[in-house]
Amino acid sequence: MDGITTSSSFRQWDQLRKDETDRNQETVFAGIEKEDEKHLVSNGSLDVRGRIADKRKTGGWKASPFIIVNEAAERLAFYAIAVSMVSYLVLEMHQSLPVAATHVTDWIGAAFVLTLLGAFVADAYLGRFLTIMVFSCIYAVGMVLLTISASIDSLRPPPCVGRVCVPATKNQTAFLYCSLALIALGTGGIKPCVSSFGADQFDETDEKEVYKKYSFFNWFFFAINIGALLGITVLVYVQVQKGYGWGFGIPTVAMFSSIAILAAGIPFYRYQKPMGSAFTRFIQVGVAAVKNHLKGAEVHRETVLFEVETKESDISGAARKLSRTEQYRFLDKAAVITNHEADTTNRWNICTVTQVEECKSFIRVLPVWASTIALAISFAQLSTFFISQASIMDRNLGSSFLIPAGSIPVFASINALILVPIYEGWMVPILRRQTGHRRGITSLQRMGVGLFVSIFATISAAVVEKRRKDHYPMQFSMSVFWLLPQFFLMGSAEVFTYVGQLEFFYDEATDGTRSLSSAMFLSEIGIGAWLSTAIVSIIQKATGGEEKGWLRNKLNESRLDYFYWLLTAINVANFFIYLWVAWVYKGRDAVGSTVSDEAVVDDKNLTTEDPNKV
Repeated sequence: MDGITTSSSFRQWDQLRKDETDRNQETVFAGIEKEDEKHLVSNGSLDVRGRIADKRKTGGWKASPFIIVNEAAERLAFYAIAVSMVSYLVLEMHQSLPVAATHVTDWIGAAFVLTLLGAFVADAYLGRFLTIMVFSCIYAVGMVLLTISASIDSLRPPPCVGRVCVPATKNQTAFLYCSLALIALGTGGIKPCVSSFGADQFDETDEKEVYKKYSFFNWFFFAINIGALLGITVLVYVQVQKGYGWGFGIPTVAMFSSIAILAAGIPFYRYQKPMGSAFTRFIQVGVAAVKNHLKGAEVHRETVLFEVETKESDISGAARKLSRTEQYRFLDKAAVITNHEADTTNRWNICTVTQVEECKSFIRVLPVWASTIALAISFAQLSTFFISQASIMDRNLGSSFLIPAGSIPVFASINALILVPIYEGWMVPILRRQTGHRRGITSLQRMGVGLFVSIFATISAAVVEKRRKDHYPMQFSMSVFWLLPQFFLMGSAEVFTYVGQLEFFYDEATDGTRSLSSAMFLSEIGIGAWLSTAIVSIIQKATGGEEKGWLRNKLNESRLDYFYWLLTAINVANFFIYLWVAWVYKGRDAVGSTVSDEAVVDDKNLTTEDPNKV
């Protein structure tokens, strides 16, 4: 009996010990899980295996270098083409200078406007990373076709004999334009996704990573200019020395390299799921708001609006819900509950507060977007008339080296390469101490500085062109270095405005509109290029055409300085418009939530809440 009791006691003691061990292990595992949770991102990003991304293994500066180097390689390819295409069309395809300049600005415009398509595909179907990879392959095919066009004689008209130049045939022109179209499509797909994909590598709720994100934007822009610098110096020199076949072939290799570099970072990236088309959601908000308005719905400060009961929003891939704001109150009617028995899953009839606020955020940035387009008009001249000026000036460097005309934009790129590190490492800390702002100055202020500087860039261009004209017919007596101020100032304007736009449009975007916001500011570069084409066309028609007008086939007979003064007037008017827009602008943080949580009802409480409660 004692043996049985002893055995039973032992078993009980052994069981208690096991239970205690299990509890200790559970406590340890719980502690480990809790500790691991601290290292998981909070923005819904996933790793390559589809799990919530771990900050210790993914993102940040572990992933960013692949994206930055990829951007540098892709921009090298793009700028090697952009700065050479006018001369290629004139010298190889026998087009007139104004026509060639128009075609190049149209092509650049298409490349940047197509970013809206890239953003749509990324958000609705593929996600940012796959969109970059797919459109990079399209881009590479276009580069191959362009290289073939420049390498095979039958795809170009024969060389000019004296002043007799046979124009390109329709088939030759179609082959060239097909290659350029594929390159524009590839660029459009890539550009809105790369900067956003890079910013996705930083968790906005982590204070340390937030600071690193804004450094990423600066170094991302630095990479763009590294690529541009190599494209407009080394590759333009190769074109002059070895021909356009080599000049376009090397960028083709660079494009394939950029794809390989981006793919090498796959294990380290943080990925966002596709969130559906933001454009569709915007239209749904408008349709639902109009429907409910016609039903007599009214919105007051305490009117109850619809929101899903889940912790996250019902926008696929967008984890965070948005609080209701008072701005654009008409759109709130899209979330007013007019029928308790209606299907709340049909977003064409009723939208959530988050979906309405997403639409509001997009509308809110449109005035800022529109008031910065004028800079893009001036910037378009870097690849056209600025280079045309350089081509008929003294480009000798020493006694034995002639600077290629297409390499002259290097002045703008070098300025950017110098200014970005100075701004990031020296100016930002000083400004931060003075203003208390974590970036020294706000994104809107930074864009304003760039727009102000652009005024002096076009003034300098007009003054220098007038002086150059005064030296005609001794056109080679004036050094090309007289163009340095206009390139330098335009490069400075780009540094301030472009990086400011990167920051601004990303900050003001919601989880579901990151790619679209990037596409928005990139598209204005394209629209600016198209507006430049329209202005050139209007000037030609209004002033006498290519034979008698301001912009003729021969630059020495043109009045390009008048064109630059017109751009200056546009920049001045636009600057004052921008000041007003920036002054009245209220961003997402400034608007804030002005409505209590009680004014938002979830679908669980639809049967107990009065939809028109005031």
